[in-house]
Amino acid sequence: MTRYGMVIDLGRCIGCGACVLACKATNGTPPGVWWGKIQMGERGSYPFTARTFLPTLCMHCKNPPCEEVCPTGATQKRPDGIVTVDYDKCIGCRYCETACPYGARTFVDEIRPVNPEFGFNPYEQLMYAKHQVGVEEKCNFCVERVEQGEEPACVKTCNSYARFFGDLDDPTSEVSQLIVQRQGYQLHPELGTEPSVYYLKPFGNTGIPKKELNPPMMLARTKDPEKVAMRKKDKGPVEC
Repeated sequence: MTRYGMVIDLGRCIGCGACVLACKATNGTPPGVWWGKIQMGERGSYPFTARTFLPTLCMHCKNPPCEEVCPTGATQKRPDGIVTVDYDKCIGCRYCETACPYGARTFVDEIRPVNPEFGFNPYEQLMYAKHQVGVEEKCNFCVERVEQGEEPACVKTCNSYARFFGDLDDPTSEVSQLIVQRQGYQLHPELGTEPSVYYLKPFGNTGIPKKELNPPMMLARTKDPEKVAMRKKDKGPVEC
């Protein structure tokens, strides 16, 4: 059985925010509602400092606490591991928001145009119709795209090729091999939620020589032999 998951390479992420905007544009979330976020920070001490970027989204946990506390069954985990929210069943109790240790959920308290002076534009009229006031929202791995055989918008848009999406239960999949080869880790594993989103540390922090890694697995989502060959000539993942 397929269990979808994502791998995010922190050595490649440059914090550009393209994933966040792609998510918002694709799903048409109202102002103030963000399914994807980037937490920014710094490490080191002056003058040897570096910016850090941690993209976050719904972790689509194998054992989702949000599903456990939902009193109406609005939150459900599908057989493929994607956790969804049925807005028609959601009563806005916000138990799930409290139960989620990753801060992945947002309560929709209003739906307003970006520019109130001009009212709702055609895009807002079309996309906001999918949303409801008084419910909880979160990332759904762009389930409509996935069902059509496409990648989530954030993965497709990432211009530094820091995101990978695939079947975690398939040991030969790109995401599974990246997790093994690059010692992928989950956020707060001690909670027992078993997140389906894994992170890769920059090469400098793994202790694994580059030559021991499988170069094709570091390449981004293309199966075109010519494009793969071209990317093999690049410098590879960004070092930190």
